[in-house]
Amino acid sequence: MKVGAVVLAAGGSSRLGRPKQLLVHEGRTLVRRAAETAMAAGCEPVVVVVGAHGEAVATELAGLPVRMVDNPEWREGMGRSLRVGVRALPEVEAVLVLLCDQLRVDSAHLRALVDTFERTRSPIVASGYDGARGVPALFSRALRPELEALEADQGARKVIVREPSRVVEVPLPGGSEDVDTAADLSRLSG
Repeated sequence: MKVGAVVLAAGGSSRLGRPKQLLVHEGRTLVRRAAETAMAAGCEPVVVVVGAHGEAVATELAGLPVRMVDNPEWREGMGRSLRVGVRALPEVEAVLVLLCDQLRVDSAHLRALVDTFERTRSPIVASGYDGARGVPALFSRALRPELEALEADQGARKVIVREPSRVVEVPLPGGSEDVDTAADLSRLSG
């Protein structure tokens, strides 16, 4: 079964003050780590949506078999990046959406999402953390139009919560811990 991945890496990192995608964690930048994690989980193709720091991110991903797509409307919100990323994928059975700043995400978790989809054929397989469901999440091919139709300021969670009965959850301890500040990176890396 073919599962493509969309790595959202277009943001301007305004709270951090420097490109979050290029922060180093365990010897790799966050964006490279996310792309390699998706590839290690068997996702193919892997599309990385860039925007604010596109050239620097592209340089960082040089040599990886990923497709980079530019989102010129990255300032408008995550919904635009999702649309650009999903549209860049060829026909696949499912789309795995992930961010580059969730340090608790590894290839085993992404593989668990894919395995759960293969076993249940649920339209959505989402990560569960802190009493909520969110990304990384896998969406069946049938839901691509919903992802593409999101408003600019909406993320994938909007599709996840729309109809809870169509979602299967895979626990992700610490999934809500992301990197928005330098202190976050220090705390999560320790």
